[in-house]
Amino acid sequence: MVCASERVTPEVLAARRTLPSVGNIHTEKSANPSNSVFTSEKTRKINGMGTGIVVDERGYMVTNYHVIADVDTIRVEFEDENRVRSSYVARKVRYDREHDLAIIKVDGAKPFKVMPCGTSSDLMYCEKVIAIGNAFGYDGTVTLGYISALGRDVEANDTVSYRNLIQTDAAINPGNSGGPLINMDGEVIGINVAIRANAQKIGFAIPIDDARVIIAKMMSVENLDGNFHGLIGKDIKSGATRMLRVDGAHPDSPAALAGLRSGDVIVKAGNLDVVDAADFERAMLHRPVGDKIEITVKRNDREVKTTLALASYAGGRSSVSNDIQVVSRANNDDSDRFWSQLGLRLTLLPSNEVRSHLSKTKYRGGMRVLEVKPESPAAVNGIQKGDVLVGLDKWETMSVDNITWIMNQMMTQTPGPDGQSQMKFYLVRGQETRFGYLPISPNPRTASAGN
Repeated sequence: MVCASERVTPEVLAARRTLPSVGNIHTEKSANPSNSVFTSEKTRKINGMGTGIVVDERGYMVTNYHVIADVDTIRVEFEDENRVRSSYVARKVRYDREHDLAIIKVDGAKPFKVMPCGTSSDLMYCEKVIAIGNAFGYDGTVTLGYISALGRDVEANDTVSYRNLIQTDAAINPGNSGGPLINMDGEVIGINVAIRANAQKIGFAIPIDDARVIIAKMMSVENLDGNFHGLIGKDIKSGATRMLRVDGAHPDSPAALAGLRSGDVIVKAGNLDVVDAADFERAMLHRPVGDKIEITVKRNDREVKTTLALASYAGGRSSVSNDIQVVSRANNDDSDRFWSQLGLRLTLLPSNEVRSHLSKTKYRGGMRVLEVKPESPAAVNGIQKGDVLVGLDKWETMSVDNITWIMNQMMTQTPGPDGQSQMKFYLVRGQETRFGYLPISPNPRTASAGN
């Protein structure tokens, strides 16, 4: 007879440690039975499923973009250590189509358990791993396997491709998307994303080190709060070495005023231990402008403490107080591109202004127009200072990264006889939605760089 102690294997302990941080996602979206607005057929509801991973105790979760794309409702279910189930309505926060990742948010009465984070920098062929997810709707399904290969590039279809994926033979099925691939220490080392159709035990996961870089961007205080810290950092991950190294700070930014120097290693921000940029953004998130946050760094083998006070971000300019103006160079190259090609200077519409500006529309956010270049495509097509740009082509414009991605996509389209493509824009003026078209050159490098 096998004794109880032999039953509690590393696999059992790893699953126990991880399962409470896994959310089983159920979605619903509408499907119109035909393209005609005059059809008498009823709209159908399509149910979907996927998995999410808690990355912040306030209920922020990461999943795949394709899990929540175009859905009307999101519901997330958890099961704790005592197998007590709970269910929450979730909302979309940010997403990155190119890397197939998204952040969603659930609100609970108590903190959620954050999944322990490992590293994908030192993975080994034949290392044992566990995939967890909502497989075919069977929530919390656990499957065991090995790492089959590393650095796989996968073409999912004509429009979707992935780079540098982990290949595993742990069973991954529809519904596993967005769920964790964990190691025997119970740490997430990948995010399950795809399977090879008509194959046996060929599944793929996004390496967690790659995913954390995107998570940091999606959860940045600029994107979610309209605030600004000015830190230029780099994730360093190589086996047991995991740290956020300071590569610099924007001039006169909060990070520069705090005395952060190139080469510093940030180990703590407030009460949160910092391993990478995603942790740093979490520590800054939802703090008021001017709130002093204690930062602990390692500098020349000694520990140094300083304080950082966030500024308000406003499209390249931030105000720490009425007396101090801080210049942000974040996304400067993209901002110059918008000015030279479109004739627009834009700033993120802060989350606290979304309700007042967009309450009577379906839009979740946008970019406020700060300035319109005379005789530019934007000026000629009626865009005005104060408008809120909410969409380009068929995509939302909720950040600089969104607009850059959309413009890059437009570059791949076949231009018209005049050598340009037409890009439809949507904007909100007052409480009224308007639209028009902007020409876009297929080669941004040749565009005018005038002021």
